[in-house]
Formats: sequence, C-alpha cells, structure tokens
Amino acid sequence: MKPTPSQTVGPFFGYALPYAGGGDLAPAGHPDTVVVHGHVYDGAGDPVPDALLEFWQADPDGGLDGLPGSMRRDHVDGSFPGRDGVRFTGFARVATDADGHWAIRTLPPGATGPGRAPYIAVCVFARGLLQHLYTRVYFEDGAADPLLASLDPARRATLVAGAEPGGARRFDIRLQGDRETVFLEFR
Repeated sequence: MKPTPSQTVGPFFGYALPYAGGGDLAPAGHPDTVVVHGHVYDGAGDPVPDALLEFWQADPDGGLDGLPGSMRRDHVDGSFPGRDGVRFTGFARVATDADGHWAIRTLPPGATGPGRAPYIAVCVFARGLLQHLYTRVYFEDGAADPLLASLDPARRATLVAGAEPGGARRFDIRLQGDRETVFLEFR
C-alpha cells in the first residue's frame, strides 16, 4: 500500500494546546529577559490568526537539559510543575492572535557547541499545512554557523531576528512567497 498524505492541520489550536504562561520561558524579573515577537504571514502576506508555535532553546550557557514537567499538568490545581516562574524551562507554546502576532519572554540562548551560533528552534503549526514546519531564530548573523553558512545572505536574513528599541527582537515567519522564511527538513 502507498502512504497517504497527512491530514491538514487546524484551525483548532485555540482549545487546549495553548496554556497560561506558555510563552514565559524566563524566570519572572530576570535581568537578562528578552521579548521575542513577530507575526506569522501566509503566502499572500496576510496574517495567520490561528497558528500555533512551539519553541525550544538552550539556556544561556548552551545547556539543553531544560526543565522537566513543563507540559505536565497537575490534576489537582491545573498548574504546570515545570512552570514555577523561577527556573528556566527551555520550552514555550503560544498561539497567534487575531492579527497573527505572537510573543515569548525568554533568556538569550547560548551556543550549543564550538562554531555554532545560538538559536531558538521553532515549530509552526497552521491551517493549510499538511505537516508542521521547522525553522530557527538567530539573534545575530553568525556566518560561521554551519546552517547559516550554507545559505546565501538574502535567505540567511530570514532566520535572524531584528533588534528593536528596549532590547526586544522581531522575527516574522512568512510561510510562502516573497521573503519566505527558511524552513528545515527533518528525516
């Protein structure tokens, strides 16, 4: 038998998958906290109001251990044990709003090894996608990074979050068309 295509994802993410504090990776009040935000746009340049984004990242020292329990719900009070507001989790899940906007509050990631630029991994779920998409958010153009070095400068720029006043970072995700975000293939 031949394999069949996946079913189209969404638009049903507004129920159960996003959760309170889902975009808060950084401990409350941490002095190095940075807001990373942007929009998800479709091929026509219109905002996608019902996308879901998941983020994974190393801690500021490059550690990938994360905090266990970030998604395990306490059946008594509904809280998430790994989301205590004190420790860094390394994982976030947020939905886009009606304007296609999303935001996370995190700590700058550290490099996971020599010759690698720090990044935040992103998984995009949205209506019309047969499979989710993977990309990365870099805070600077580390041309020595193997992935970034493999791309021409115009395509590489789609992976670099722009600095904004106040220390925030802007990273728009374009699913198709002009300035389409670079997406990664995992096998």
